[in-house]
Amino acid sequence: MHIDTHPGAAIPGQDEGHQTPTPRPLDGVLVVALEQAVAAPYCSSRLADAGARVIKIERREGDFARGYDRAVHGESSYWVWINRGKESIMLDVKDAGDLALLDRMLAQADVFIQNLAPGATDRLGIGSAALRQRHPRLITCDISGYGDEGRLTGMKAYDLLVQAESGLVSVSGAPGEWGRIGVSLCDINAGLSALVGIQQALMQRERTGLGSAVKVSLFGAAAELMAVPYLQARYGGKAPERVGLKHPTIAPYGAFTCADGRDIVISIQNEREWTAFCRLVLRRPELLQDPRCANNAARVAHRDFVDGVAAEVFASQPSAAMVDRLTEAQTAFGNVNSVHDLVDHPQLRTRRMAVGGHDVEVPASPWGVEWESAEFAQAPSLDAQGAALRAEFSEAAEPSASGPSAHAPMGR
Repeated sequence: MHIDTHPGAAIPGQDEGHQTPTPRPLDGVLVVALEQAVAAPYCSSRLADAGARVIKIERREGDFARGYDRAVHGESSYWVWINRGKESIMLDVKDAGDLALLDRMLAQADVFIQNLAPGATDRLGIGSAALRQRHPRLITCDISGYGDEGRLTGMKAYDLLVQAESGLVSVSGAPGEWGRIGVSLCDINAGLSALVGIQQALMQRERTGLGSAVKVSLFGAAAELMAVPYLQARYGGKAPERVGLKHPTIAPYGAFTCADGRDIVISIQNEREWTAFCRLVLRRPELLQDPRCANNAARVAHRDFVDGVAAEVFASQPSAAMVDRLTEAQTAFGNVNSVHDLVDHPQLRTRRMAVGGHDVEVPASPWGVEWESAEFAQAPSLDAQGAALRAEFSEAAEPSASGPSAHAPMGR
């Protein structure tokens, strides 16, 4: 399903004709991103979606996420997902000339994002504090593995490592062998956290005229996701167990297999829902008088009994019949779908994107806004804008009219 272009919207890269482009909130904002992998590119790509001009600095071999796979017409699925709408320039930041070029870019930038190893930008003379001292309106965003305090600051951090270190894997999946959460959750949440921080810093600059330091760590983003298990363990004395497709503190809430082998996940959130579930789905109204089912705490304490009754009823009926019962009772439910089921899901919103000479469908942003267009901008080939950017930010060049303007909304 495509998102239709709303009246007046212009699709980037197409002839606008007589259309008036819809203003985007970050038009006029220049972002320089010394980035690689997932967290920082996720953040900067979403800034680009909102109108920011994003210049991506890549090493000679390119962002290593370019090589994670070749699934999308020869391009990496990761690359396509989080590098749309950017300009790419290849720089060797250890080369004095290239570092000077980067510094000239930063002199005009509104936002600088980096996720190099801890201390790397300080050694290059482009650490956040030094940059903001030279350019007081600059917003800096440092994305690290473990932050800049504590004894683990120097540890390398990738998504799965942080899933393990933060305890996420200890509350995920079924009992038995440890399992990875199936997407790069720590990277994504760190990128989202950086996005929120940068947007708040831009709003703060509108009030104060000054830039800010935004600092995000993968571990901190993962720990925030773990707030409920942390609070339960620290103050309740008991951490949640791994219960597979069940909920550790609510019952019944989980997957049940129907007579035709289809798994359906159901959720009971309150006593009103439990009453309707007993009467219309289980057709066991006597459970309403059973002390083992008196409230959620009792049902969790007697989960084997409660889930056992539900499993018996689901196993006796085909999935279509159970869906009818669940719908009548207004019980929340969902199917256990495969990725291929997602591809054809009626609620999936996608947007077109050009990749390798083909049009592909990419999941749309979860936030729908009036300035989005019908297509995502392309992800750049390595150093695609290198020559143009070197000319634009050369020592002899005046500040570019295409760069951020002091009179542009949110710009410098």
